[in-house]
This record gives sequence, structure tokens and C-alpha cells, in this order.
Amino acid sequence: MKRFAACFLLLVLGANCTPRSANAQPSSYQVGNTTVSVSTLSTGLDTPWELLWGPDNFLWMTERGGRVSRVDPATGTVTPLLTIADVTETGESGLLGLAVVPGSASNQYSVFVVYNYTEGGQLKEKLVRYQYTVGTTTLSNPQVLLGNIPAQTTHSGSRLLLLPDNTLLMTTGDAQDLPSAQNRSSLTGKILRLNLDGTPPADNPVPGSLVYTLGHRNPQGLVRAPGTGKLYSSEHGPNNDDEVNLIEANRNYGWPNVEGACDLAAEQTFCQANNVREPLFAWTPTLGVSGLAYYDHPAIPEWRNNLLLLSLKAGTFSALPLSANGEQVARENRLWTGNYGRLRAICVSPQGRVYAATSNRDGRSNPAPTDDRILVLENRAFTPTSTTRPAALNLTLYPNPAPAGSAATVQLPTLRASATALLTDVRGRQVWQGQLASGSSQLILPPTAPGLYLLHLRTPDGAELRGRIMRP
Repeated sequence: MKRFAACFLLLVLGANCTPRSANAQPSSYQVGNTTVSVSTLSTGLDTPWELLWGPDNFLWMTERGGRVSRVDPATGTVTPLLTIADVTETGESGLLGLAVVPGSASNQYSVFVVYNYTEGGQLKEKLVRYQYTVGTTTLSNPQVLLGNIPAQTTHSGSRLLLLPDNTLLMTTGDAQDLPSAQNRSSLTGKILRLNLDGTPPADNPVPGSLVYTLGHRNPQGLVRAPGTGKLYSSEHGPNNDDEVNLIEANRNYGWPNVEGACDLAAEQTFCQANNVREPLFAWTPTLGVSGLAYYDHPAIPEWRNNLLLLSLKAGTFSALPLSANGEQVARENRLWTGNYGRLRAICVSPQGRVYAATSNRDGRSNPAPTDDRILVLENRAFTPTSTTRPAALNLTLYPNPAPAGSAATVQLPTLRASATALLTDVRGRQVWQGQLASGSSQLILPPTAPGLYLLHLRTPDGAELRGRIMRP
């Protein structure tokens, strides 16, 4: 009877009460002509929320209870860095999104996290920046960049995404205050864009405002396609219309006035008047869409230029092929449904491996003894060739530091094509943009104040490089 009552409650919540160990878990799946193997990298985790490939070639992970860790992708060893003391984990709240950004020194990173906390008896959300030094096992020097954001035990987002111009995107849910999603003075129900010090970039849609897009219910995934530069988000619908959206600056995504497409008379009127962007794809009934990644690696050629999407309620792993311009999704190719329970976080390594984390200890499932886990999906038959895009390219700048007004040579010995170059200051403000030829090119730095500048390069095949230039 007790077991029946627990299952009944989970079903009411839209969860699956089948024990994870009872579900079939194949060791491989066939994707076209490619065999994709699935194995377990790490076990015994507690509700992983974010999983990303870090600049140190380790996996970085948040768990909802407040722990930030690095995970060795070769051994699965989890190295805790910090358990954040003021995280409030209740309902869906807790430690959420994560971004890891190389700092001004080559052995230091800035680590950004967003989480829920309690102040004055009220649940809120904040964005905090920590410092990490390579070789250590801790995070230090916390600085609150954004705080006092209204939150609830549901609908608080939140993903973080670093952009090539050194600005940060942060998603927020509507915190169960539906009208706030359409209120530009509120930070809830939005995708925000900010400099790495928390200030609004000068080229945001509205000067002085962090709001990049509005009209969101509860965005759960956020990713950028390097080749086209386009941004995508996955978002929970109510009982209908889970969405995958193409994110464009200053667009309205409709909530709560529009659910899914603009297909009702009242919705059409609102959409025409408010610059609403309809979803690329929607699901009714809902899946509980969650983590979102972009795949474009020859290891699994059938997934090239695909969005990879996880879901919680349905426990699906899906591939969504994008059109060449990245503006359409034709169909959903589902790899599995329910085999591993609830799925939350996903990322792709430079070697073309996919890492996915389960979320079976989030209170809405019946976890197996080894849950939660990080799964690895890979094509073990893939052998890199000389034509395969390298995981990393050497970038040499000289002289470095470069005197004001002088030329700095950018040497790219392994680059086979031109690259788009962007020069920013450490706050992400653009100083210069242009094209660099393969091999080596000269770049005359414009007159600027003394300080550190960052050079970002993007090749046509989507590889991204970074270098630092110091202005004395």
C-alpha cells in the first residue's frame, strides 16, 4: 500500500515510478550507419543540474543541493570544489546553472553559478562569480553580480551560457508570476545578457537593461551553434507546448499570452503587436524538456548540425536536425524513451563524445541504487583523420604585451581557412572585428586604454580560439 501511494503521488506530479533498474538499458543504439555506445562514467550523484566541458578539458558539474565539482572524463572521478552554504534546495529550486570562463591569468578561471537562496523568509535567486586556480580543489572569492531576483520552488530556470564576445546569458523562469514575463522592468521570465561584472552590455536591446528576450515561462536549456552563431533554448510549457526556440535579441516569446505557435485568434493579435517569435518545435503532451546541446562532429555524422535534447518527465534523448541556416527543425529523431529515467544535463566534448546526467533523485522518480549517473555516448569505431577538425589549435600572439598603436602578429599554424576575429576588453565590450587569413596575419590594435584585451577567433568549421593581449 505504501509503495502504491508513493507511485500514485509521483504519477500525479507527472513523474515515472518505475524503478530505473527495471527499465531496459541497452549498451548501444544504432543511429543510421553508426553504432553509438552508452556507458556509465560516474555514479552516486545527487540531482546533477548542469554539466559542461570546461576549458581545462574536465567536465564541470553542479548538483542541486549546492555542490560544484570537476569530473575526470577518463576515469569518472568526481572532485568536489565547493558546497555553497546558502543554497536553498526545495521543490525544483537549488544550485542551477554554471559557466566557466578563462581569467586574466592563464591558470585562473572565473566560475559563475546561479542558485536559489532564502532571505527574509522569501525564496530568491542570484548570480555569483567565484575564482578557481588550476591545480587547487576549491573555489574562492565569491562576488554577487546579480541578486534579489524573485523565485519560487518551481519556474526559476536557470541556465548560463558564455558568448564569444565575453558576455553571459542567463535564463530566468516566471517564478509563478505569469504577468512578470511580459514586464521589461522585471528580471523573471527572461533571458538576460550581462557583462562578466554583472553590468548591462552597451549593445543590449534597451540601453541600461539586462533584458535580452522576454515572454519565457521556464527556460531549461540554452546553447549556441558555433558555425552560424545562432542561439537556441528549450522551455517548459504548461500541460501543452514544450518548446525549442531560436533566440533572437529583443524578441518576445509570448508567455503567458501565447502557448506554442500563434494559432489562436487572440494569440495572433498579440503576436503581431509584440514581435513574437514562434517556436521551432513544440510537444503536446509535454515531455518536460531540459538540457540542450549542439552537435557537429564527424564521430557521429548522422547528428551533424543537430540539437540534442533531453527530457525529464518522458526521459527521452532526441536529436533535432537543423536546416543549413539553423532556422528550422524538420523533425524529432528519438534515440530512446525512459530507459534511464529523468534526464537533465548534457554537453559535448571536443572529441565528439556526448555526456548526459540523470535526475532521478530530484523527488519525482524512483532512483536506482547507482543514481544519479553521468552517461557517455560515443562512437568507439571513430578514428580521427588529418581532415578532422582538431580539438584545439595553437594560438600565438607576438609581441605580447603589445605597445599601444603597434602591430600584433597572430600566428595560426594549423588553421586551414580564414577566421572571424573579435577583439574585446575584459568586460566583453567589442573593440575591433575583422577577418584573419590562414597561416599568419597582422592586426593593428586601435588606440585603447592600458589593460588586458581578449582576441576571439572562429573558423568556418566552428572551432573557437582565444588569446590575450596586454596593453602596457
